[in-house]
Amino acid sequence: MRGMLRTFVTPGPRMIDEFECVASILHAILLAHLIGAHNVAWAAFTSFMLMRGHVSETLLRGLMRLAGTALGAGLALAIVPYAARSLPASAMAAAIVGFAGLYGALTAKRAYAWLLFGLTFEMILLDKIEHPAVNVIAFFETRMLEVAAGTVACVTISLLTTLTARRRWPGPPPAPATRIGWHPDAARHAAQAGVALALLPPLHALFGIAELQQAGVTIMAVMVVPVSGLGASGLAPVSRRLLYRVLGCLGGAALAAATLFVAHGSAPILIAGTCLGVVIGRHIENGENRATYLGLQFTLAILVTLVPDSYSDAAIRPALGRLASIFVGMALLEPVLLAWHFLAPRRSVEEGVVEPVRDSLGGD
Repeated sequence: MRGMLRTFVTPGPRMIDEFECVASILHAILLAHLIGAHNVAWAAFTSFMLMRGHVSETLLRGLMRLAGTALGAGLALAIVPYAARSLPASAMAAAIVGFAGLYGALTAKRAYAWLLFGLTFEMILLDKIEHPAVNVIAFFETRMLEVAAGTVACVTISLLTTLTARRRWPGPPPAPATRIGWHPDAARHAAQAGVALALLPPLHALFGIAELQQAGVTIMAVMVVPVSGLGASGLAPVSRRLLYRVLGCLGGAALAAATLFVAHGSAPILIAGTCLGVVIGRHIENGENRATYLGLQFTLAILVTLVPDSYSDAAIRPALGRLASIFVGMALLEPVLLAWHFLAPRRSVEEGVVEPVRDSLGGD
């Protein structure tokens, strides 16, 4: 903890990265308002998620996000208006596209584009199921505006820092992107996510569960774990990410609630709270520990709450809705993972045979 606090005030790559994120988010918010985007927080999300230590890395990531979003939304335009009318068709579409997007995110060289492809399709499909009156074309248009605003803002700030501060404090070298190819463990893992996603439409039909869109995002996001760590079961790494997602959302929501209480609708205070939350969340994310995913979720809870479309409408409700969606996604995903963990065969390393899995949760 002392080391973490010390790095807050120590000039270096970590501090520069945190200020880059703040600057790009503020720029994205401004651009989103100027171009008339309907979900300003998504533009802020985009600018935060894209920031990397050099403009070339940031630009590549931005292009992948634009391409993945466009392809996922384009497929949704062709399929969702028909699939959303039928419960079996919507469940099948959620499962198949979710499987394809996640498998690509686990094994493809352009993994980020595959992830955004799957996420965008699931979000449009599940939003259409929950709100039948939603215009899919309008959703596509505003989502592309939001992603474009966030990308332009992030690349602009990254270019400025690459030419200035990053000359003295360069970011860490990026890990080389590689294509894994066919991987049976990754296919099994992606199929489990597809099963959980397929359960969302009938769950809504039976119980009227809200926040379908964010629940689908939760299922896909927490399943993105290194293929090398999957083994016979992804239960342990995915459960850990779910825990960090809950804790990060709770922490971000707490800070956001305190900011809302102090602000009483004051835009400058809300913006200051956003900047503080982004710095804290990114600092945790940049730490050398296993809880980096907690920092990301902390920041996203801050953005969804303190970056409304209008500062006069700022409320804690979006953060609570995000938290509720995490529990919905967890309630669907964990039973699927547990069923495989206990019932599916496991290869015995010592004997070279296949035997049932009957050990405890810590066995993998």
